Amino acid sequence: MAVHQESEPQLYRYTRVLCGVSTHVLCAVFTGFITVLTKPGSSLFSWHPFLMTLAFSFLMTEAVLLFNPSSSPVRKLKHKSKARVHWILQCVCVCCASAGVSAIIYNKHLNDKPHFTSWHGLVGVVTVALVGLQSLGGLPLLYPKLAKGWSLAKLKRYHATSGLLAYLLGCLSLILGLCSAWFSASVSGYVWYLSVLCPVLCALVVMNQVTNAYMARKRMQY
Repeated sequence: MAVHQESEPQLYRYTRVLCGVSTHVLCAVFTGFITVLTKPGSSLFSWHPFLMTLAFSFLMTEAVLLFNPSSSPVRKLKHKSKARVHWILQCVCVCCASAGVSAIIYNKHLNDKPHFTSWHGLVGVVTVALVGLQSLGGLPLLYPKLAKGWSLAKLKRYHATSGLLAYLLGCLSLILGLCSAWFSASVSGYVWYLSVLCPVLCALVVMNQVTNAYMARKRMQY
């Protein structure tokens, strides 16, 4: 891995650092924007977009970026320590997302509206379930004794693949939420396009991070 980093073009290295840092800023700014827009606590519904954005835009993104070799805020920590922080962030993410889903379900119940009738609702609930399972699936990696004969290398690969899928579904859920009547009525013009661009760019950076990590491992094996 060290040889690969030394032979890497300097411009490419700086670009990766810039992309990573920009992703930290984007997920924080986007979450802050939705927080200001929704004013959590102003209504029962307001908790839904706030908590879901906090979960998928901020917490889940930061949990993945912990392993980014160029822009991790805890680069000096050992991999095992990073994994523990990653798991804690993912658990908080699941709690926030579950609370967000509960808020919208109860809100629809109070207003006598049908549940999960839109793509946003269906993708959202599937994503929350998948992220919950993903967090449970990470336990054998934290505590290898739970693996019971499974190859840790394979478990890491499966965990990374399913984790990327869960993250992309989370981004898709956010984008579909931005297409809702509520958000479209709250913003207009270029603000809507900039809002959609945030989860799209974050998804691209995370995809690049995960695929590059496993491509690099394959190169090392050969």
